[in-house]
Amino acid sequence: MTKRAAMYLRVSTDGQTTENQRLAIEQYSRLQEWKIVQVYEDVGISGAKDVRPGLDSLKADAVKGRFDVALVWKFDRLARSTTNLLDTLALLQRYGVDFVSTTEAVDTSTPTGKMVLTFLGAIGEFEREIIRERVVCGLERAKVNGVKLGRPRRGFDVNEALRLKKGGLSWSQLAKRISVSSATLRRTLAPLLKNPGNGACVEVCSES
Repeated sequence: MTKRAAMYLRVSTDGQTTENQRLAIEQYSRLQEWKIVQVYEDVGISGAKDVRPGLDSLKADAVKGRFDVALVWKFDRLARSTTNLLDTLALLQRYGVDFVSTTEAVDTSTPTGKMVLTFLGAIGEFEREIIRERVVCGLERAKVNGVKLGRPRRGFDVNEALRLKKGGLSWSQLAKRISVSSATLRRTLAPLLKNPGNGACVEVCSES
């Protein structure tokens, strides 16, 4: 049975062309006697970007079963990191779409291609572990150096908050108005509402 093929083309700058990629893939498809039913293209977009219109369309159509095999000129046209590559390949595999890198002789429908995917999976897991270790080490180093972690604290004018609260705003309305959590407002303003004499025009910080 003739396979329905889709090709994905990508270049990083507007000054480049995808024509050489297209010709190579078309030649490969003719040799395999596959019919190209769709072309997806991203021009001037880095392979490191998570959002790419052409690739996103390819993924969406793979889910809909519009082709049987996805073709690229080289792996790096599809993704610049092993993790992103594996995510895309996993989606294709999940919906029964084979993947072929035409100039690197990788075809996931063959035993050799499946073996390559296994190797890539191991490399991707290794990369994730390295990244995780770096993050953990970075956090520990930051703590040792006295760096405070978490979201930055947000300041607000207590007198203004008191005025708005006395004007009839609920805690949730007040929280939305000045972009501070209602818990922080209650903790800060409740004592002042009970004892107005303690009020002062100061700026306090919310919880991170």
